Amino acid sequence: MRLRLLATAELLLISPAALFMSATVIRRLQPLQYGLAQSAEQLVMWYAGRIWTLWVFLLGLPLIALVTGCATLLYGWNHDLALSHTVRQSLGLIRTHLATLFIAATTLAAAGILAIVALHMLAN
Repeated sequence: MRLRLLATAELLLISPAALFMSATVIRRLQPLQYGLAQSAEQLVMWYAGRIWTLWVFLLGLPLIALVTGCATLLYGWNHDLALSHTVRQSLGLIRTHLATLFIAATTLAAAGILAIVALHMLAN
């Protein structure tokens, strides 16, 4: 149950950054006369108009998700021999460790978001 709560928390932590990243992609793919592209443009401008959103939503929250996810995965991997044995033995038991795998996925997503934001900040 604890892992499921942590997986949900990580998803919530990376959601604002994932929404922003999705909006930047959508506004680039469609001309601005389409409603979805206009909505994406408004969302990107809302983030850009508030400096705190860039620091909190694009750096802070994904960084928290990355750190807690890595710590949880390392702790679980070192202390749950059944998990490491399961991963090596069979992919059929994924269902029993679905929350852990979800934490791994959100941790990787947080790392990707942080990498994109850091590269963008270095480019400016």
